[in-house]
Amino acid sequence: MSTQSKTFLTPEEYLEIERKAEFKSEYYQGEMFAMAGATTEHIQIVANAMRELGILLADSPCQPLSNDMRVCVTPVGLYTYPDVVIVCGQLKYLEGAFNTLVNPTVIIEVLSDSTEAYDRDKKFESYRALESLKEYVMISSGRVRVERYTREPDGTWNYAEKTRSEETIHLRSIDCTVPLAGLYKRVDFSRS
Repeated sequence: MSTQSKTFLTPEEYLEIERKAEFKSEYYQGEMFAMAGATTEHIQIVANAMRELGILLADSPCQPLSNDMRVCVTPVGLYTYPDVVIVCGQLKYLEGAFNTLVNPTVIIEVLSDSTEAYDRDKKFESYRALESLKEYVMISSGRVRVERYTREPDGTWNYAEKTRSEETIHLRSIDCTVPLAGLYKRVDFSRS
């Protein structure tokens, strides 16, 4: 067993390292975590979601942003790169960090075997601390399955699930209905 102590970083130290890094890392309460590579299916679903949402929101005050946009969940000390973020209105950034968003309206995570438990539990728990967040969407990369949590006015979260490619999922906070067939276009589950 190693007795080596962990080095804890301040958020400012993390952001400085991240500015110079070749690869993205997430940060949580003093520790950095390198992000793993993605499967072809994961990459396709993210691209499909960006395309579908870009078209559907073209004339809206809301815009989708790709997984290069870092999000800061200030109340819990999480800095992360969701697969897709949707912001309505003006983008607001962490003070002194123009590329760290603090006001997402919708966060979309594409689930993979290595991240699914974290995305469902601790990450969603952290995301709920964002006052601006109205919906959290999880898209399976192993089968057709889209899950959506919507924040109700009383602060509770309403759950909906769709599992057939001919279905749609409605994102109430951005008044947008997304076809599952579009999210899973060209995705071949037989390779998984």
